[in-house]
Amino acid sequence: MEDTKGFKISQYACAVLLIVSSIAMVTYQVVKIDDVATGLLYYVAQSFLLAGSIFGLNQYIKIIKKQYHEHKTQ
Repeated sequence: MEDTKGFKISQYACAVLLIVSSIAMVTYQVVKIDDVATGLLYYVAQSFLLAGSIFGLNQYIKIIKKQYHEHKTQ
């Protein structure tokens, strides 16, 4: 159980760092050159997709496990 807990923490940290880094890079470009490059927009989109997938998939697995255990105890 300890291994999965550490793995989940690293997944969440990765997701949060991706979101923070994409926001920081967009902010830097807007302040520095008053524009946002297309490549950076792709990075932001992929960062949010990955972070959403990490959080969403974990929540989906929790729901399935809960339903399985409820069904098993009946």
